[in-house]
Amino acid sequence: MPYDKPWNSYQEQLDKLRERGLAITDDAKALDYLARIGYYRLSGYWYSFRQQQAVDGNQVKLDDFIAGASFEQAVQLYVFDKKLRLLAMDALERIEIAFRVELAHSLGEQDMFAYLKPELFHDKFAKTLNPRSGLTAHHNWLTKHAGLITRSKEKFIDHNKRKHGLPLPIWIACEVWDFGTLSFLYGGMKEADQDKIAQKFGLVNGRVLASWLRALNYLRNLCAHHSRLWNRNVVEKPKLPPASEVVWVAPFVEYDRLRSRPFLLFCIVQHLMSHINPNSTWWARLTNLMATELPDMKALGLDLNSMGVCEGWLELFAPLNLQDQQAIKNP
Repeated sequence: MPYDKPWNSYQEQLDKLRERGLAITDDAKALDYLARIGYYRLSGYWYSFRQQQAVDGNQVKLDDFIAGASFEQAVQLYVFDKKLRLLAMDALERIEIAFRVELAHSLGEQDMFAYLKPELFHDKFAKTLNPRSGLTAHHNWLTKHAGLITRSKEKFIDHNKRKHGLPLPIWIACEVWDFGTLSFLYGGMKEADQDKIAQKFGLVNGRVLASWLRALNYLRNLCAHHSRLWNRNVVEKPKLPPASEVVWVAPFVEYDRLRSRPFLLFCIVQHLMSHINPNSTWWARLTNLMATELPDMKALGLDLNSMGVCEGWLELFAPLNLQDQQAIKNP
């Protein structure tokens, strides 16, 4: 179908929202937000404020808003979501760097150019041809790797290329890999090598860790592109170890719905962070943000459950110190 919605001025956008029942108390501020953030981006936050009705057994969103929904709540939710993304990126950076080092150290012990050696990876990654492209997953990975090396402006890459030529040792080359390149290569490693790395991060099965890295790469891409996060339906659902191995996964194993919400990804981040930097206050900062800065939307039927929190979510990991507890109880 051809796109038939017309261009609207900021004032026309505001008028349309008011006609549909969204409360707007300060027109000047609302127009400023529409001009700086944009109607379409903000619509991802007020989408949950819209009424719905059953049509042929399915719940369909209507244009009109639930009574009591306001433009201010949507902006508050946008600001909360922005803080959530920044906090997630803070931890994801540390996880990415730690895994770069660990993967390069592990494979580098076998061969300084290990990433070029198909025999060091499992057959499905290194030998199985894609019937459409005629290439292996390893071929595709090498193509992406080569592009990162070629486009890199890092002085240490240029220095090593001029002094030693190509290929670069894995402990140098890995410094230009992004999260996706890193997780893709880890997924191609032999199971014994995957397990060896996974055990350093509190897991037995390296395939579980591979799925975690894919899920965190999805999370990282959402954050990097400023996409809505707070009640996102997670496309890349991670595998979970048994609760007898990792205690905190129990609620998520029992309730499958929670596995498709962002809170599980935050728990995975914290699990990895607890092994990378046990003294980090990241979890305390996250739970404080969630408990104190999510706007009050209970009248609209929205709360932390939209993010997939489980019962006892504050106690899933190490107990918060007294100061953190007081901050949450007395925002």
